[in-house]
Amino acid sequence: MNLTSSLMLTIYQQSIQDWHKNNSESLNPYKEGSLEYILYKKNQVDTTQWHVEDEIRRQDIPDAEIARLKREIDRLNQERTDTVEILDDYFLSYYKDIEKEESAKMNSETPAWLIDRISILELKIYHMKEQTERTDVGTEHIQSCQKKLNVLFEQRKDMSLCLDELFDDLKSGKKYMKVYRQMKMYNTKELNPALYNKDKK
Repeated sequence: MNLTSSLMLTIYQQSIQDWHKNNSESLNPYKEGSLEYILYKKNQVDTTQWHVEDEIRRQDIPDAEIARLKREIDRLNQERTDTVEILDDYFLSYYKDIEKEESAKMNSETPAWLIDRISILELKIYHMKEQTERTDVGTEHIQSCQKKLNVLFEQRKDMSLCLDELFDDLKSGKKYMKVYRQMKMYNTKELNPALYNKDKK
């Protein structure tokens, strides 16, 4: 497979469109375990979290609903991190036989975490574009959102270029991957003192 940013963008855009058809997660159309499957799954998680983050900011919902949404955000955050780490494993395997140049440098960001940022960027573009198409707001709002959308388009171009260059450098041995797991502690009972100390009281 030829890894390119255009592959990521195509899958993310498809995922976002699919999610918004029913305002819920869609059936993954790709073969389980494939890169496309993982990318689609990752963006479905991101899109779900985007809308949960919107809901929790409403002022008209009861405290119990806020607590439920906060726990859902924690769950989605963990799933997002887990999926990025699955992508990291995929790329580690993909480039494992590449011989590094003597002057090869480690990139500060793995492909998976850059791809994570691109997924969020596509969500920003989709929802900012929605704002430019509203009919219940004034011209000033539309123009302001269009300016922001133009910046997001430029950011998409720049980040796509950075990802393609990183893929090329990894393939040629000019750069190499080194993965550090996120090691999030707050969702783990054995590592979060607010959780493990509760049982001692």
